[in-house]
Amino acid sequence: MDSCEADMSSQLPEEDGKNELQMSLRMDVDEGQGRENSKDSSVGKSSESTNTECNCQSPSASSINKSLMEIHGEEYQTLGISSAYKCETEVVDGEGESHTSEVSSSDVFGGGVVVKDEEVTYVIPTVGMEFETEDHAYKCYSRYAVLEGFSIRKDFVNKSRINGVVVSRRYTCYRQGYRPTKHSANLRKPRQETRTGCLAHMTIARQPNGMFQVTHFETKHNHEFVTQSTAYMLPSQKRLSFAQAVEADLSNSSRMDGIPKLGMGFDSEDHAYEYYNAYAGRLGFSVRKDYVNRSKIDGAVASRRFTCFREGFRQKDKRDLNVKRSQKETRIGCLAQLVVSRQADGKYRVTHFEEKHNHELVAACRVPMLRSQKRLAGSQVVEGNVQDVSENQPKSTSELSQNLAGNELGYNPIDYKSKLSSKRTREMKEGEVERIQQYFKSKQLKNPSFIYTMQLDAEDQITNIFWADAKMLVDYSDFGDVVFFDTTYKLIKDGRPFCPFVGMNHHKQMVIFGASLLYDDSAESFKWLFRTFIEVMSGKKPKTILTDQDAVLVEAIDLALPEMDHRICVWHVYQKVLKQFNHLFVGSDSFVNDLFSCIFDHEEEEDFIKAWKVMLDAYGLWENEWLNEIFKDREEWAIAYRKNIFCADIRTVHLREYFTCNLRKHLRSDSDVISFFKHLGKMVNDWHYKELEANYNMSQHMPRLIGDVILLKHARGIYTPNIFELFQQEYEASLNIVVNQCTENGSLFEYKVSIYGQLREYAVTYNLFDETVMCNCMKYEFMGVLCSHALKVLDYRNIKLLPSHCILKRWTRDARV
Repeated sequence: MDSCEADMSSQLPEEDGKNELQMSLRMDVDEGQGRENSKDSSVGKSSESTNTECNCQSPSASSINKSLMEIHGEEYQTLGISSAYKCETEVVDGEGESHTSEVSSSDVFGGGVVVKDEEVTYVIPTVGMEFETEDHAYKCYSRYAVLEGFSIRKDFVNKSRINGVVVSRRYTCYRQGYRPTKHSANLRKPRQETRTGCLAHMTIARQPNGMFQVTHFETKHNHEFVTQSTAYMLPSQKRLSFAQAVEADLSNSSRMDGIPKLGMGFDSEDHAYEYYNAYAGRLGFSVRKDYVNRSKIDGAVASRRFTCFREGFRQKDKRDLNVKRSQKETRIGCLAQLVVSRQADGKYRVTHFEEKHNHELVAACRVPMLRSQKRLAGSQVVEGNVQDVSENQPKSTSELSQNLAGNELGYNPIDYKSKLSSKRTREMKEGEVERIQQYFKSKQLKNPSFIYTMQLDAEDQITNIFWADAKMLVDYSDFGDVVFFDTTYKLIKDGRPFCPFVGMNHHKQMVIFGASLLYDDSAESFKWLFRTFIEVMSGKKPKTILTDQDAVLVEAIDLALPEMDHRICVWHVYQKVLKQFNHLFVGSDSFVNDLFSCIFDHEEEEDFIKAWKVMLDAYGLWENEWLNEIFKDREEWAIAYRKNIFCADIRTVHLREYFTCNLRKHLRSDSDVISFFKHLGKMVNDWHYKELEANYNMSQHMPRLIGDVILLKHARGIYTPNIFELFQQEYEASLNIVVNQCTENGSLFEYKVSIYGQLREYAVTYNLFDETVMCNCMKYEFMGVLCSHALKVLDYRNIKLLPSHCILKRWTRDARV
């Protein structure tokens, strides 16, 4: 850099940027059949060598190397590089034969590397890398940033005083520096702090040849990265639409659909092959290892391409003239492929992915016959024999193939084994069954992980239906400890029999684990539904299930899930009371408010009974037999009872009225069933989007502290913001608690504590041996966050960090890890 020509006056940060977020391509699944021929290998095209990574591919793939992603109608093209380093190309066909030729490696970075905007690959910046323009450098760094999970800022630019051209430029992490305090001193609501003094940056300088070279590249950050599914919210990335954001998160989660994406990293080429082969098995094609590039420096794999087994065309062989019966042609020039290249960080990252095939995909029952799937199928057979040697063992080849391919592909959704012994109690509209089946089949075609199953009645009529998608299964695996089985449809006149399984995530937001339509509400139907739900969820059972106050439901749960804690949902009791007395207190806000306070605001038995009696006195309801029956069963639903049962604080499930209100008109049986499904899907996407926003906000902003307290700082870094606010409220309440008495019995210490100025005491037990703390208020057992009484004892014993056994993972920032 020529400092005498540098103009340091232009140092204004710029927040603009280009959207580099990767969106997974839509997957079209077609059923068909095919067979891989081990002798149909063609290596002539793959062995051609050039001087770039992209041109290491066969000519058949050259037409798709422009891999453009469209976001908001704009085309985005990834950056490419060329290197002076040479490597060997080993072309491997289906029989394991290999040929070598010299090609250039794009994986050995260093001085002399030139980035050209028109080429296509994934690049990690390094010192010495050169760019044709500063804009190309910005694109490269911005793309690297969004794939890592941070945003960038144009920090300063030095321009020549002679001709005004850019001499040097620095791009920094958007959390660089600190916000000036003088501007926010007079603000009533100061903005949340986002800058943390991060030092990560990339500096480029113009060289004598006119190129821009990376002179400094700092990769270390002092903050968390956002996930790729929320990267679109970063300041330097353009906002995606709502639908694109949800789709991006679904496609980026390898646990849900496993669709490859640009920039995805693997520890080795073998891991990349296993991933792509598993993806191929779900869709219905086989994978071939097409070529491998090895570095001449260390012999390590520099890049590798995996293709569809129908890639290329069979070469003519003179020996074929003497063959009486030539083999069937299987190669038809399919361009589907995955290319991985070794990067500077040591990982093998996806530099090119083409998902479209020019042929029909293999049917699910034939997937285990594909060459690259045979080894996987064999291992699944062994596992299947070990795990299932009972009555559920498949009795036919087709059943075995369905099990090998997974229930999500090609299975029969009709449950013939669990037919009802009677006719269904509710009728379905004419043609509704066919419409439902057609809708579910289209969902499964787009997402092979979508699952649905149907129960028949005694007349072989479809009666009960259950369905769940991949996102629901993942949500249940993370937050399925407490399930609310919602039968709100019974409160709606002539309502569609929609019964979802609902839960709460780590942000205290609503999630759905599965859904059902029950056209028969007998105990036998509910038993089928509960057993199907557990089977779909891989046998995992919740700790607690909340349901309506229904004798048939209670009977079904006792038979199907006898070991599970069952509680009556307090919100359903509240709704029933309102409905029962609506004619007596029409328009009476006071009754609604008093009833709400009585049911939801009292955690102690004494307080609840007192409030109940006051309500009966105020409205003259002492003689009401129905209300007295409800009160007799209070231990099954009232918050003040059975607090030892973990409910994840879903006593706030009365807020789920929002759920019912939004679906109310679509729950009417005379409404179109497809319209109902689509509206439900929109609502579920709304919840999903809210979680994405909560995850992003959690990664960017820390909750405010009420004071400089070590315990609060520790808890803030562990809990999600919503849960931390609950914890901080408990800590604030602990400041008004006094310790009245302490008794010691070996390693056990029992403390009597009370709120200052109040007589009621709570007993808190502290175990010195394992550092556990328990309070008889049972708040931790009920909701999973320590109460103010326990926090007072920890502070009394000078414990400044939250004990690990007091931290429930489902409430933490790492709940989904």
